[in-house]
Amino acid sequence: MRKLFTLISLLATTAASPGLAESITVYTYRHYESDSVLFRKFTEKTGIEVEVVQSKAGALLERLKAEGEKTPADILLTVDAGRLHLAKAAGVLQPLQSDLLESRIPAHLRDPEGFWFGFTQRARVLAYHPDRVDPAELSTYEALADSKWRGRLLSRSSSNIYSQSLLASILAHTEDASATEWARAVRKNMARPPQGNDRDQLRAVAAGLADVAIVNTYYLGLLATSDNKADREVAAELAIFFPNQQDRGTHINVSGAGIVAHADNVEGAQKFLEFLASDQAQRIFPAATSEYPVVPWIEWSELQKSWGAFTADTTPLFRIGELNAAAIRAFNLSGWE
Repeated sequence: MRKLFTLISLLATTAASPGLAESITVYTYRHYESDSVLFRKFTEKTGIEVEVVQSKAGALLERLKAEGEKTPADILLTVDAGRLHLAKAAGVLQPLQSDLLESRIPAHLRDPEGFWFGFTQRARVLAYHPDRVDPAELSTYEALADSKWRGRLLSRSSSNIYSQSLLASILAHTEDASATEWARAVRKNMARPPQGNDRDQLRAVAAGLADVAIVNTYYLGLLATSDNKADREVAAELAIFFPNQQDRGTHINVSGAGIVAHADNVEGAQKFLEFLASDQAQRIFPAATSEYPVVPWIEWSELQKSWGAFTADTTPLFRIGELNAAAIRAFNLSGWE
């Protein structure tokens, strides 16, 4: 019995030894090579190793719910305020009070109670072919309901969170019935049933299937900086228009993260979130993924500068998350698959 007690004591002492590497586990939906660079730089700076579990956003949320207190996860890293809101509502995140994060990340890009924080921005814009569209024809998201766009538009499915958040942003500024009518009219104006991802919409516009696509800016950036010549040629054919510049501004969303409710290493998780908001990390996103930084003073990439400055909609993104269910209802009523 004494030998057993001694062995247990030795193991406990060894586990607590400061010489052993500390670690955090990140559940992530992001799938960019540059994120591996970020993880490595975080480890170099703090000595904290990063274990990464990568899967689809819905699968990660369901996994966290199923694992409960037994989860190995410390951080959930995902895209879109709609998904971050769902994670908060599901009880898989915990609040964090960090003066550093609050001073560096604008209030509309983070949860007001500290359950999640945005670390990159994506603008949802109109990508068009300049040979077939005069930018003077473009103005607002709402104007896409005009019959002059019949057979000329492309977009993702209504089941996609990016589509849902865009409609939620419209709902934040209008009545439910108006948003439903807008969705119904835009669906009628599509050149094909909604399908594929944003890169598919961009390729289809370049191929002449339609004239305008609703997409996130960074997808055009990923094509423009691709190793694939055909992708670069697609990007070279297209231009970007930022809608609603005369009123509320262009809809933006975030890639963001929060600390898991049952995280083992809360202190390490906080250090990781604060690292993502550092100048060092924020400078990586514009060049590597064509995502806009959330820290206002970080310089954009040359490609982003070429798209032009724009006014962003500063509707608090937690509100976009709250309106997700209403957006889904409006889509269902509109017939937008």
